[in-house]
Amino acid sequence: MQTALPILMYHHVSPNPGLVTVSPDVFKAQIEDLAKKGWRSIGTQEVESFFAGNPLPPKSLLITFDDGYLDNFVHAHPVLAEYGMKAVNFLVTSWVKDGPIRQGIHETPNHRECKRRISDGDSDSVIVRWSEVEAMQAAGTFEFHAHTHTHTRWDQQGINIPNCCDALSEDLANCQLILRAKLGGLSRHLCWPQGYYQAEYIEVAKAAGFSHLYTTQARVNTIDGDSSHIGRFAVRDKRGAWLSKRSEIYSRPQLGKIYNWLKGL
Repeated sequence: MQTALPILMYHHVSPNPGLVTVSPDVFKAQIEDLAKKGWRSIGTQEVESFFAGNPLPPKSLLITFDDGYLDNFVHAHPVLAEYGMKAVNFLVTSWVKDGPIRQGIHETPNHRECKRRISDGDSDSVIVRWSEVEAMQAAGTFEFHAHTHTHTRWDQQGINIPNCCDALSEDLANCQLILRAKLGGLSRHLCWPQGYYQAEYIEVAKAAGFSHLYTTQARVNTIDGDSSHIGRFAVRDKRGAWLSKRSEIYSRPQLGKIYNWLKGL
């Protein structure tokens, strides 16, 4: 049985190169390679069971996406469906709008342009809609969880820790309110914006109902580990066996720790 959980971190799957982006062809090759080698993607119920002390079947991993970009629906969703894989998508709830499902191929701008449009109040052109969220949930390719309501780094707002915690508490409450209204329930899984958190934030998140907190750090997630500090490794735009090899490293506790130690030298 498996006692360490590799967690993959994606943002964009798009033909437009940029930061934190994997091309559609590479994404398909990566998922195909994982499927052919017997890897299985799990959901958050199995994540919770794992951190409660229950080993996973061999070759288990968790696939995650941050921010809920439209390209996840256009390019990642069909590939996951084709290979019987699933992923977790962490949504910034204020960015997700109402509207019909978009049909056909849509523009999927690069990361910088997506950020510009979101900043200008045009998140709908680059972020999934609630109708698309529901379609992906129904297909079993994605489940959706929290990435806060506003994606704000409160430590960068020029306020002290107590005020940061108050602002974060309101932000998380709004996020949970929207998730309950749109998806029918609260989330127990929260991904920190830009992976940043302070020790005080953890108690705020727990008070808001979150028990599993995700970072952008490539930690080794062991069965006896802390679900308040869940690590993920960033997936690169690389073909071949790169991703399956990296997943294998992080599925083996000692090997993963040695690998991280060597990276830090």
